Amino acid sequence: MLTKDEMPFCPVAVTVGLIGNKWKLLIMRNLLARPNRFTELRNTIPGISQKVLTDNLRSMEQDGIIVRTVFAEVPPRVEYSLSEIGNTMRPIIAAMEQWGNGYQETYKDNQAAALAEEIPAD
Repeated sequence: MLTKDEMPFCPVAVTVGLIGNKWKLLIMRNLLARPNRFTELRNTIPGISQKVLTDNLRSMEQDGIIVRTVFAEVPPRVEYSLSEIGNTMRPIIAAMEQWGNGYQETYKDNQAAALAEEIPAD
């Protein structure tokens, strides 16, 4: 976790620094639904490598965004969940999802209109 002196002055820069890569956002998206095990995360985030997932989970745990829980079982079971502070990102991720849905619809409408202009009328 960054000390107060290490944090950027700009709050947007702090947020971007903590969750500003696509992998962290996708990890958070999954953990908003429920706690996940490592393999579940890897299988539901297309294109992420084991190393990148491990590095991002460690970083997010160190920053206090997620909690890693080890269950005393044989074999050991590890689950990742959002921490209390990580859970406060819920409305931000929801707003990003809503914006993305709107953008996809607009893009589809624009593509359909462009195709309609290209097809000559008989």
